[in-house]
Order: sequence, then C-alpha cells, then structure tokens
Amino acid sequence: MSVKTYRSSLLFFFSEFSTYFRFSSRYRTNNYDMTNKCLLSVLFLCMVHIAFSQEKYTISGYITDKNTGEGLIAANVADLRTGKGTVTNTYGFYSLTVPGDSLFLGVSYVGYQTQVIPLFLREDMTLDITMSDETALQTVEIVATKSEELIEEKTQMSSIKVPVAQLKKLPAFLGEVDILKAIQLLPGVQSGGEGQSGFYVRGGSQDQNLILLDGTPVYNASHLFGFFSVFNADAIKDVTLIKGGFPARYGGRLSSVLDISMKEGNMKKFQGSGTIGLVASKLTLEGPIWKDKAAFIISGRRTYIDVLARPLIAYSFAQQEGSTGTLGYYFYDLNAKMNWKISSKDRIYLSAYSGDDQFYTRFTDEQERGGEKVSEGVQVGLGWGNLTSTLRWNHLWTDKLFSNTAITYSRYRFLTENSFTSEEFVNDVLENGTNVGFGYVSGINDVSAKIDFDYIPVPNHFIRFGANTTRHVFIPGENFFNFELISEGEEVFKLDSIIGQDTTYAWENYVYIEDDFEITSRLKANIGLHYSNFLVDKQQYHSIQPRISLRYLFGNKLSVKASFATMQQNIQFLTNENLGLPWDQWLPSTDAISPQTSWQIAAGAAKTFKGGYEVSIEGYYKKMNNVSAYKEGASNFDGVDWQEQITQGEGLSYGAELFVQKKVGKLSGWIGYTLSWSWRRFDDKNFGEWYPFTFDRRHDISIVGVYELSDRWNFSATWVYGTGNSYTFPTSLSYYIQDFGFGGFPTPINNVTERSNYRLAPYHRADINADYSWGKKRWKNKISVGAYNAYNRKNPFFVNPETEFTFNEETGEFESRQVLRQYSLFRLIPAISYSFTF
Repeated sequence: MSVKTYRSSLLFFFSEFSTYFRFSSRYRTNNYDMTNKCLLSVLFLCMVHIAFSQEKYTISGYITDKNTGEGLIAANVADLRTGKGTVTNTYGFYSLTVPGDSLFLGVSYVGYQTQVIPLFLREDMTLDITMSDETALQTVEIVATKSEELIEEKTQMSSIKVPVAQLKKLPAFLGEVDILKAIQLLPGVQSGGEGQSGFYVRGGSQDQNLILLDGTPVYNASHLFGFFSVFNADAIKDVTLIKGGFPARYGGRLSSVLDISMKEGNMKKFQGSGTIGLVASKLTLEGPIWKDKAAFIISGRRTYIDVLARPLIAYSFAQQEGSTGTLGYYFYDLNAKMNWKISSKDRIYLSAYSGDDQFYTRFTDEQERGGEKVSEGVQVGLGWGNLTSTLRWNHLWTDKLFSNTAITYSRYRFLTENSFTSEEFVNDVLENGTNVGFGYVSGINDVSAKIDFDYIPVPNHFIRFGANTTRHVFIPGENFFNFELISEGEEVFKLDSIIGQDTTYAWENYVYIEDDFEITSRLKANIGLHYSNFLVDKQQYHSIQPRISLRYLFGNKLSVKASFATMQQNIQFLTNENLGLPWDQWLPSTDAISPQTSWQIAAGAAKTFKGGYEVSIEGYYKKMNNVSAYKEGASNFDGVDWQEQITQGEGLSYGAELFVQKKVGKLSGWIGYTLSWSWRRFDDKNFGEWYPFTFDRRHDISIVGVYELSDRWNFSATWVYGTGNSYTFPTSLSYYIQDFGFGGFPTPINNVTERSNYRLAPYHRADINADYSWGKKRWKNKISVGAYNAYNRKNPFFVNPETEFTFNEETGEFESRQVLRQYSLFRLIPAISYSFTF
C-alpha cells in the first residue's frame, strides 16, 4: 500500500469521525447508520495500518569511524524490535530489510560507542552512520544497548578476529610489532621455530596458508630469514584468521586464510604517527585529499643498522692500504593507499605494497707497482621481496546488491648477483682484465581480475557470489653466468650463459556462491560451492568444493557448531620442512605433479559469559592428499628438473582447541590451548610408513594479557609453551672407505631406521612490555620498554648430531659416540622504542 492511500484513509477516518460527533451532539439520537459507518472506518484504518506495517523496506548505507571516515568491517546492525540484524562487509556497507513502522536501530562495534537510532520507516532509506570511540555520546544516540553479534550467534566457526589496537599493545620482538607473531599465539597455530614469523595451522605446511593483503596474495611474508613479517601494523586496519569451515569465497590453499585489510586514510583531517626502535623506524602519514571525498595513507618502515654501521665498516676497510669497501643488510616496507568516493554508489580504491630485503658487500683493493696499477674488486648482492597492487571499484547496484571489482598484481622475486673483477692498468690504460659474474633468480608473478557480489534480499539471507581469473608466471630458477677476458687492451673472450628451467605459465580460475541464512530462530547455516579450474601446458585440473557450516543456538545462549569443507591447492612450494628460506620456490601443478587436496570436518561449542568473556572449544579432523616435499637429499640448486625432486604423499591431522578471549575492558587478552596430532606418509620416505610431521606438537599453550592501568600506563605480557618439534636422529654410524689409488678415506654415513624418532626439548618463554604515554591532543608520545624471553630460557633452535670422544682409562683408548648438541638462538633480549602521533 502506498503512502498516498494511507493518507487518504486517515483523512476519510477523521472526516467521518468528526461528522459522527457533530450529528450526535446536535440531534442526541442513535444514528446507527452513522455509527456503523464510523466503526467500518476504524476497522478499515486498522487493516490499512496492519497491511502497511507488513510492507518491508530496506535501510542501507555505510558505517564509518567518526574521526577518520574509515569503513568499519563486521559492525553489527540490528532491528531491536524483531532482533533481526546484519553485519557490514569488508568495505563497511550494510543492508537491512525490515517491516515498515517505527523501530529502534541498534549499531555496535567492538571498542566503539553503541548507538540506538529511532526511525519511522515508510520507504527505503539510505542511512550512513558514524561511530566514535570517545566517551561522549553522539547526538543520534538515545540509550546504550547490547546489539553486538556474539560468538555463539555467528554461523562461522574456526575463525578469529583480533583487534589490531590490541595486537599493537603486545610485547614485540626487538620492539617491532609483528602481526604474524601475534597470530602464532592463537590456538591451532604454531610457529616455525625460535623467532620465526612463519606459521603452521592445524597440521598444515607453511605454503598451505593463503595470506591476502587487500585481497592480493602475498607469497613471502617474512624479512630477515623469517624473524620479522612484512606487515607494518601502523598501516593495517583489520586481521582475520580462518582455520576451518572455509566460506566458499576463499580457495586455493588447504589450511588457513589470513585476510589482512589496509587502512584507507583519514578523510577528516591530516595526521601522522611514527616509531623509532632499536632495529627499525617507521612513519605513517594520512589525510584527506578532498575532505569527506578522497583520502590517502602512506606508511614506510626501514631498518638502519647498515647505515649506523657504515662509517665503522668503512674505517675498518681503510686500515688496509689501498682498500675500500662496505657491507650491510637492511629491509624496508612501503604501504600506500588512496580511496575516492565518486558518488553515493561508487568508490575507487588503489593500494600498493613494496618490500625488499637486501644484503650487500662491496670490496675494492688497488695496488700500484711502478707505472702499473692493479685493481681487484668483489661484489656480492642478495635480495628478495614482494610487490603487490590492487585497484578496486565498489558499486551499489541497488540497496540490496553490492559489488566489488578488482584487478590485482603480485610479484615475489629472489635474486643473487655476484661478481669478481681483476684489472691491470699501464699509464691509466686498461691492459689486462678478467670479469666474472654469476647469479641466480627465481620467483612468481600474478595478474588477477575478479568480481564479488554481496546480495542481502532479506535479513535471513546474506548471499555472496563471484568469479576470479589469475595468470601465473612461474620462474623455477635460472643460473646466469658471464665471463670476459681482456688481454693487451683487447677483448679476447666473452661468454654469457643462462642455465635453468623454462618459465612456466598457468591460468587459475574459480567461481563461487554461498548463502548465510537462518533456517529457524535457532538454526543457521552457511552453504556454498566453490569451483576451480587450473590450466598449465595443456593439462587441466577441475575441482568442485562443497562447503557447509551449521550453528544451533540453545535457550541458554550456548551454541553448537559444525562444518565441512573441501579445498584444492593448485600451486606447490619447494621448501625445507625445518626452515623456510627466501630461495624456496613456488611452482605449478603439472601432468607429473598433482594438486594438493584436503577435506576437514570440525565441531564445537561457543558461549559468551558475563563480563564479555568469549569461550569456544572445537575439535577437528583433516585429511590431505598429494602433499609435496623434497625427495631425500634433493634441493633447488641441483640443476635438475624440479619435478624430479618432488615426492607426493598424504597428511593427517586432528585435535582439539580451547579459546577464551576478552576484547574490551581494562584487562583484555586471551588463553589458548591446542591438543593436536599431525602425520605424513610418503612411499619413498620412512619405508612408506606414517611418521610425525616436523611441527607435530602435542600441546601448545598461550596466555596473553593486556592491562590498561590508566590513560598513561599500559602493561602486557605473554607466555607460551609448546611440545618440542620432532627430529630425525641417526641411530647408528658407519663408514664408507673410498679408494683413490693412494689410500682410502673414511666417509661417515648416518643410518636412520625411522623418521621423526626424536623430540626436541619443550619450548617456553615469557615476554613482557610496559608503555608510558603522555602529551597533548596535537602531539602524543609513548615510550615502550620490554623484554623477549624474560626469564632467559635456553630454547632449542636446532640440534646437530656430533661425534663426542671420551678417554676410557680402563682400556687406554678413545671411544666415540653420537650425540645431539642443542644450539639456542635468543636468550633474554631487551627492547625499547619511542612512538609519537600528531
């Protein structure tokens, strides 16, 4: 029914009602016709009002931070009258369809002031909402209420979202806030080793984690051989980890999805922040290009040990007559993003990331003898890094249909270049010379185009669907060599050669659809389907992957959840199981190497208790097929076809996880516990029998606490414990004597009867940190002081089998035995940093 009809009915009612009273007061008679007519009018009005109230209208818009204008991800919007609600998508957009009438709209987000907005709906409405984390109430707020979607209300399980503001308060290794090290503190996630930023989820390998930065894959997420991650926390807005029950919109990896969103830039005012630490400094600037229309953010980080040490190194080289040189190592990260509100229905985002590690040494020695000068030089360069960029267009087709179209680029490259130069000059004229250069390069390049739709027809359904196509370029590894010989001032010989494997091209495509819907008031489901296609060298692989998650909510607000997901990974990662290194290679599935596949089931329960404590417990079982590993003794520098170096087998993992989390309040943090088993089996390893995976750890415990004592003082601490990694220890030693014609030399051979037959000592440590803040609104300061491994634990970094000799006094002879010698890397390491905002 239209508004016009409704108004006409009201006019008719008031006209008849006034006529009735006029006649009845004038004649004082029982006018039954008039009475009946009036009663019919009242009845008709009630029917009109009921019919009108049952008509449904859509409220849609964006929810943003009041101070910065940034969209808020997963903010909750609910009709407090009916309890129906929705959440904002990755860009802060929401759409809620409700019956037309007066209502109170509840809006909430963790760490922000809850709002209740009174509305009177008679037509579809666009309502953009700003939220503030200030203590003052906003003008649109009436009363405080709890409309936030609790953990037990969500369909998704095996997913954890940790506020970035909380992550930045945790103790940091050498004072460098590290998102990946914080992720390692979550249940079901294990670190690769002492100080490493790589992580392993539910028995999976490091390559089975899909790491997305603004929707673009990042292929190498670490600096300094894994001790720091590439993510600058000052440029990050949101971090979500999914370990199971994968929604259909994700694919391409077996074990986890780490979805990281960059900040969009402050649309209200210009501001900045920076940090000066022991090993690196960083600076972030953001502000409006056009207030409330366009904004930018740029954030950079660089280590500077090489800069500080350069004068000392130069002085050291200068102590040798005729010598100059330098050496050093540094890494940097640069994040930049721009967003532009073209109209109320269209927005454009452009983001980019560049990061590199560089190790270099340059040495030159010049000596003069009479009229001759001899110059020799050595240069060594080692570098690796990522480059990503994303161009996105958001469009609102209707108040219920939202789309995101994106073109992305991702590149990872490892490069080493080395050269040796020897030159002889006579009267400053080059007479003789030798130039030798060699190096190695490998990497992967991606160009992708995708479109994703969010369709919210009614509050009970949240439908997502979309498609993606990616062009992969794999560089398996090329060795290049050049040689130049100069004699008597003329070039007499020159050689340029490239030896390696051919660059490989592949197409990867997928489409998906999923629906998060309410079956009954207690039962919700997320059901989806993901189809992928992989084409390489005329070989095609197809995969249909069903996904389902269920949630049942009991009357006491306790929910039980279950999920099933199948996944396929079409690209392989050649790496050493014990330690990820920058020259590890990403390579495609081929006709000889099959894609990795998995299926995982999980079940659990969740409940929020008084005080905001979220408690969840989950059990999982995951089966993996065609997992890849190097054959015994193989490496990526062997110079043979990489397909001949790989063996494929199967994996199995199962376990249980407990997670207790408190996100807000003076005391926040979490407790996580994991009980797990992880196995591998290959036909040509361990005699074809199952053996524990390197990162099979029976128990993992993490305790994280952040306490805000006052506006100035903040304290935090973490404690972790983990069962030691499995290790293969030789059970006996034999010698092979090779005769060269003039006598033999004994060569030791380690005999292994079973893989993973030894377990390292348990790993545990405590980290602490204290922050002191001061300053005025325009310039705020913070000093952070902390310690890594506060009680100086000697944790195993690696062990080495060594021969130990002892003297036997009874026999008068030396005896030998094989022992494992443990080596520790980091003891107690203090840290201090200074941060500022303006």
